Amino acid sequence: MNKHSMTFIGLDTHKDFHEVAYCEDGFGVEPMHYGQIPSSKASLTKLLKQLQSRYPNATLHVVYEAGPCGYWIYRHITSLGHCCYVVAPSLIPKKPGERVKTDRRDALKLVKLLKSQDLTPIYVPEPEDEAIRDLSRARECAMKDLKDAKYQLKALLLRNNIHYAGTANWSLKHLRWLTELVLPHPAQQIALQEYIQTINERIARLERLDNELTHHVHRWRYYPVVKAIQAMRGVRLLVAVGVVAELGDLTRFAHPRQLMAYLGLVLSEHSSGGKRHLGAITKCGNSRARRLLIEGAHSYRYPANIGTDMQLRQEGLPKAIVDIAWKAQLRLCRRYQRMSKKGKHYNLIVTAIAREMAAYIWAIAKQVVLTPVNPKLRLSRVPA
Repeated sequence: MNKHSMTFIGLDTHKDFHEVAYCEDGFGVEPMHYGQIPSSKASLTKLLKQLQSRYPNATLHVVYEAGPCGYWIYRHITSLGHCCYVVAPSLIPKKPGERVKTDRRDALKLVKLLKSQDLTPIYVPEPEDEAIRDLSRARECAMKDLKDAKYQLKALLLRNNIHYAGTANWSLKHLRWLTELVLPHPAQQIALQEYIQTINERIARLERLDNELTHHVHRWRYYPVVKAIQAMRGVRLLVAVGVVAELGDLTRFAHPRQLMAYLGLVLSEHSSGGKRHLGAITKCGNSRARRLLIEGAHSYRYPANIGTDMQLRQEGLPKAIVDIAWKAQLRLCRRYQRMSKKGKHYNLIVTAIAREMAAYIWAIAKQVVLTPVNPKLRLSRVPA
């Protein structure tokens, strides 16, 4: 009878195939190479059935690196009743002397590290949360494409010494002025018309994505969190959706410092003996969420104030959330001015403000209760 309680499986995932290695539980047992299997659900199911029949009394623990293949492997394995872990490539220990990298070695290495508990699994979002994140990223890509098209058109006008006399670029008046331009050569006129048509198409694309994002976010299970954190200054709908879609469940962080570290907003440190050296921020974790918070931190350079737009965003929210948002605004605006008077660099100030914004967002998210029984999620205060 097989006495092993666990069997560890390492997958080095690729587009067309997976490199597989496995190891039995027990001290001194070396991992073994299984081979390659096609990158399909049927092949993965067949692999797990074979290993389960070989070790009938053992539970299967599968690990693979996060990458472009996504989370369908994790969801498929867990749906079959097995344990699966997704690890970040940047958190996998690596020896300085390793100079040979192959798919087989990567699979064997994953098995060894999983068995020795030297791997830290990452957070895997639900399919619905991942869908909202994809839509939010698609909207951001559309905005970037629109800006690139505008830059290309303005570069064409600058090369031909054509300047707009108005003040508001890309307004309806500016777009009508562009259609009335006549360049000296027919080839340049065609290029101008193509640039204008591209801009109009990308504006329409951006509007479609904005409408779809607003529609789906209102039906999202994390919409109460999105609505709640908009009570803060510098956090509108797009920033709130982006941050929540990238981070997922904020309550999984036991302390706001863990969220700051996850976002890469904490200072790096290199200390030894009696010396302590603090460097720049680590920039680990999710870069998009970090960038969104830094964008929102720029608004704290102005004095604390509750404007009409912010008052509309705070309507219907519990008083505890509104109080946290006002407390954050008072503290962060005051800290911005204090650091500015000390002569701190602008980027350093904004980064420090963004780090504290993450803590207040965590505090607001802790006040939001998501009730899974009722499909309509509501806001309520957490009892003390």
